[in-house]
Amino acid sequence: MPYTATRHRPRWWTELTLLAVVYAAYSAGRLLARGDVNTAVDHGMAILRAEKALLLNAEHPLNRLFTHTPALGIPADFAYASLHYLVTPVVLVWLFRRRPARYRAARTWLMLSTLLGLVGFTLVPTCPPRLLDAGQGFVDTMAQYSSYGWWGGQASAPRGMGAMTNQYAAMPSLHVGWALWCGVMLWRHGRTPLMKALGVAYPLLTTLVVMGTANHYFFDAVAGCAVMGVGALLTRPALRLADRVRTRLSAAPSASQSPIVSAGCETSAGERIPGQRTTSAGADDSTTAAAR
Repeated sequence: MPYTATRHRPRWWTELTLLAVVYAAYSAGRLLARGDVNTAVDHGMAILRAEKALLLNAEHPLNRLFTHTPALGIPADFAYASLHYLVTPVVLVWLFRRRPARYRAARTWLMLSTLLGLVGFTLVPTCPPRLLDAGQGFVDTMAQYSSYGWWGGQASAPRGMGAMTNQYAAMPSLHVGWALWCGVMLWRHGRTPLMKALGVAYPLLTTLVVMGTANHYFFDAVAGCAVMGVGALLTRPALRLADRVRTRLSAAPSASQSPIVSAGCETSAGERIPGQRTTSAGADDSTTAAAR
């Protein structure tokens, strides 16, 4: 995402409005992308079979670890339910205040990737591991430890608000995608070793959390990273298009501007419009009269 920095600091109120509109569109689109349950289960089972065939099925051992060790499972549930709501906005605000030259490209990358995630939710509704048949060996840690948090048995939604979330919007994992975006921003623009270390640790930790809590498959996490990659590739063209549109709109003549009387016509050097009086001509005449 190597787009050159913006020339001016964006206005915070326009940025806040833009981000709110995009997130509202994302949330509404996520709800509207509900797919058939049987299709979602088929997709989940297909992913699980593919991972087992490739020996990439890390969800089972992680889920057993979190299920049998509350000291890991409970913090993981809190992390899954809250960190993406906290860390992502904090990194955005940090970029806005401390790296305004890089903010616009970073924000565009995040928004494009988020909207691309809706395509995955719509085309590939996927049943997460925790909602598969119990015979598959997964335990919903969010339900197991629900008494410790604000969530119930329907993902990370607060109790009584399960209808406000689409539990089959699992492919790609935007938890992982957003965490990767935060990690890249911290690594690229952080100036201390601690910031860079957090940039590496946060997306890795998020990947372990989403698998251990049985909310996502490993391939969901890979798809989340892929979506962010596509968003990064589209950022530069998107910004160029936005700049061209802004330039054309600012160059358009305003209705308040007075019309040009000459309508584009020009006179040649020394030519006068009939009846036109000029100061220089009057001065020449008086000089000639005085000479006589």
